[in-house]
Amino acid sequence: MDRPEIDDSPAGLAAFLSSPVVKRSVVISGHATSVSLEQPFWDALAHLAKQRETSLNTLISQIDDQRGGNNLSSALRLFVLNAVNRPEPRG
Repeated sequence: MDRPEIDDSPAGLAAFLSSPVVKRSVVISGHATSVSLEQPFWDALAHLAKQRETSLNTLISQIDDQRGGNNLSSALRLFVLNAVNRPEPRG
């Protein structure tokens, strides 16, 4: 995953760590629901959806299908964490 640049100066890190929780409406299997995530997670999910050439709703639906009974917001955060922790492909 191309990692967005994060300003790791003290001020940049403080701003990143204090990102507000943003609630958004999404459609999963034809049903509207709301999901609350910090803005950097929304940004990462949008980036991952674009990489996969799919919509954000479709990506969230795919994650929802695989999460079992776990909390959707937690599953989305773990999905992003997994994507970030994957080794970079070698050229």
